[in-house]
Amino acid sequence: MSRYIDGFVLPVPKDKLESYRDAASRAGALWKEHGALEYIEALGEDFEAGDMTPFPRMAGAGDGETVVFAWIAYRSRAHRDEVNAKVMADPRMKEICPGKDGPSFDYTRMAYGGFETIVEA
Repeated sequence: MSRYIDGFVLPVPKDKLESYRDAASRAGALWKEHGALEYIEALGEDFEAGDMTPFPRMAGAGDGETVVFAWIAYRSRAHRDEVNAKVMADPRMKEICPGKDGPSFDYTRMAYGGFETIVEA
């Protein structure tokens, strides 16, 4: 079964991680309620990349920031579009973003893309 994935990489200030985690948990529940198959947010922990580009450099993370790698899985791109339309129309989304203490990260520095899977093992 091929799935469609929305992927995200974003720098998050370390002093706002708890606020970010709270918002991400609430957002994940919303996405799942509206039909997403999977919602994952992962906090960077090992950035030793050798000759490769480490995520913090790719994401432009500065001092006092770390990187979150996240994805949401759907049945197809059409399914993604349906789920995202429901999520964005849900009034609870406005309560989640930007958060009770303001944004927990700079949205303009978030990398995003939609991906059609080519291998699932």
